[in-house]
Amino acid sequence: MSVRDWQPGSGLGLTGRPLRMHPMVVGYEPIREPISVPGGDPARFLLEPVTVAAVVFENGWLLFDSGFNVDVVRDAARRAEYLNYESYTALLPPGDPLADQVAALGLDWAGLKGCGISHVHLDHTGGLRLISAPVLMQRAEYEFARAIPELGDTLVTVPGDFLRPDLDLVLLDGDTALAPGVSALDTRGHTPGHQSFRIELPTRTVVLACDAADLRGNIEQALPCGTTMRPQDEPHALTAIRRLHELDQQPGVEVWPGHDPDWAPWRETTVT
Repeated sequence: MSVRDWQPGSGLGLTGRPLRMHPMVVGYEPIREPISVPGGDPARFLLEPVTVAAVVFENGWLLFDSGFNVDVVRDAARRAEYLNYESYTALLPPGDPLADQVAALGLDWAGLKGCGISHVHLDHTGGLRLISAPVLMQRAEYEFARAIPELGDTLVTVPGDFLRPDLDLVLLDGDTALAPGVSALDTRGHTPGHQSFRIELPTRTVVLACDAADLRGNIEQALPCGTTMRPQDEPHALTAIRRLHELDQQPGVEVWPGHDPDWAPWRETTVT
């Protein structure tokens, strides 16, 4: 695996500014409410979408998050190893939901200039098997991720997704301008190196909160998600959600929750 530092000003070879964004739902997962909202009803389950987004420029595109690894989900032995948590399962539509939607949008994988991964939970890293472009991850997340196999616990991850020998991994340190009009935002807390993404589109700015805010209510009420991988990261999760709440108050800025079944924009085909 190639691991290298981000070079400021590289812009990933993209020119111009973002033209449009394509939201995609690539699966679903039943989530107990307290996992997404502190103090939620433990008997209530939410059928939460697994979301990714493609951002298109005039000479290429970026992908943010990548959904489940369909090969793991559909293999009985690997599913048992990685996905059989109490009250949890991965739900997939037929086919390969990421590859099929990318094809339907007319996007060429050869034009993919980079893939930003918010964090290494298994509902975000599975599509990396399709990607040869640089994968953008926070250094703190990578350091956390590479230690996971040594802990003897997958920690809701599939390490083979993000520790692949052929991966071109680029490490970021905090807020980073990735391309004109696109930035990674440090929203650590849910995991040690969680990041969100800011996309400045022609008519609006969208911030993809990813798992720093599962639901719209997290953003509106400045409530962090109900889980962190380490107890010491709980203060960081609170800082992150407060940051997202403040961004959402800015004119022309929309902060999108990562897993809200009622957030209609995830069902749009194109956002400009």
